[in-house]
Amino acid sequence: MSLVCAISNEVPEHPCVSPVSNQVFERRLIEKYIAENGTDPMNGQPLSEEQLVDIKVSHPIRPKAPSATSIPAILKSLQDEWDAVMLHSFTLRQQLQTTRQELSHALYQHDAACRVIARLTKEVTAAREALATLKPQAGLIAPQAVPASQPAAAGSAGEPMEISEQVGMTPEIIQKLQDKATILTTERKKRGKTVPEELVRAEDLSKYRQVASHAGLHSASVPGILSLDLCPSDTNKVLTGGADKNVVVFDKNEEQIVATLKGHTKKVTSVIYHPSQSVVFSASPDTTIRVWSVTAGNCVQVVRAHEAGVTGLSLHATGDYLLSSSEDQYWAFSDIQTGRVLTKVTDESAGCALTCAQFHPDGLIFGTGTADSQIKIWDLKERTNVANFPGHSGPVTSIAFSENGYYLATGAQDSSLKLWDLRKLKNFKTITLDNNYEVKSLVFDQSGTYLAVGGSDIRVYICKQWSEVLNFTDHTGLVTGVAFGENAQFLTSAGMDRSLKFYSL
Repeated sequence: MSLVCAISNEVPEHPCVSPVSNQVFERRLIEKYIAENGTDPMNGQPLSEEQLVDIKVSHPIRPKAPSATSIPAILKSLQDEWDAVMLHSFTLRQQLQTTRQELSHALYQHDAACRVIARLTKEVTAAREALATLKPQAGLIAPQAVPASQPAAAGSAGEPMEISEQVGMTPEIIQKLQDKATILTTERKKRGKTVPEELVRAEDLSKYRQVASHAGLHSASVPGILSLDLCPSDTNKVLTGGADKNVVVFDKNEEQIVATLKGHTKKVTSVIYHPSQSVVFSASPDTTIRVWSVTAGNCVQVVRAHEAGVTGLSLHATGDYLLSSSEDQYWAFSDIQTGRVLTKVTDESAGCALTCAQFHPDGLIFGTGTADSQIKIWDLKERTNVANFPGHSGPVTSIAFSENGYYLATGAQDSSLKLWDLRKLKNFKTITLDNNYEVKSLVFDQSGTYLAVGGSDIRVYICKQWSEVLNFTDHTGLVTGVAFGENAQFLTSAGMDRSLKFYSL
């Protein structure tokens, strides 16, 4: 067995061994390496020439020293060159191995860094969205967070609900509701059956055509306007709620957006414009009702009245209280100033989700629609169910009281429209619509002369005769909201095709 140099892989002429790595080297090669690096080439440990241990071997012929002749000189030069090449080759092999390890480590670090950056970016985006939602409410909602949540918690606990009702519906509030109803009833009797002179006549109404269409109010990525309302004191101000979670205030005359209100975490299904203040209300399946300031463009109050999605919203004639209905089977009566739920009631015998709610014009009674096709009339002061109107099949989708105080219009998922007389508590007219017609919105004009229906298309009926005077099919999607301008000077509608349309002469 012959010895082999660990650097040159050749039989050494003067073999020696390193006590650091226990490897055999050609002495002249290892001496050159130590002179340049001062370490053992195998493991990088410090090594000096004195530490090298010679190995004695028997050579049959000892190599002769190079003589001064030309050929031996050339051979010596070639030998030196070869030694240098071997040392360089060895160093390169070591550097290549080290570089490969460093590159592998760097790639692992880069991959881990990319994952961390992606996670942090996602967290920052979520935090910014949460901050944007909370910022407008921080100064206003925090003080009322406790009282606002108390009734909601109490309402689901049975007996404590009674306590919250007694505390909430004080004699002062009931008196305020009664006084307002007395004033409204007196005003209605004064008006009698006279129709306002400025009201558009049926023959003119039948000539209405689409005059404007606006599709840029809500996001195109989640298309659809789900709710619509006009400001009662200035019907040029339009309010919409969209599937994109936003509430938008639009000026009809200026043809521009006044405010985009963001805060809901799910689609906005109900909106109301306050008649005398620059305030709007919205409700959503995210279980909250929000009160917004149009001028400031922020949320000033969050009413947490329900445990499930809010399905209906109606403002009391005083302008101080909100009625809401929910999938949690409760209706709630809340104070918009404090965000406090004053009373919360359910019909335990029915055990069915509520689909819509609407105040009677006088504000002492109201109606709710249910998922099992019932219309229930409630006495607000007594918080009791005073009448039920069966007859529909399928969930009730919309109800509307006429300004005359006698008529109630209802629509359900049975392609029909029913009219009820509140004095006789009976259905006096049923308008059967086309097969598969979906009724989404019902509204009487301010005088109670016309009734508009929005759904698969838009239809306007003249009350008492109940004949159709208008039919629009301009929307490419389902119509979700319809409303009359002042004195029926124009009609507006919104739908799932993301457009807000206006109709007039």
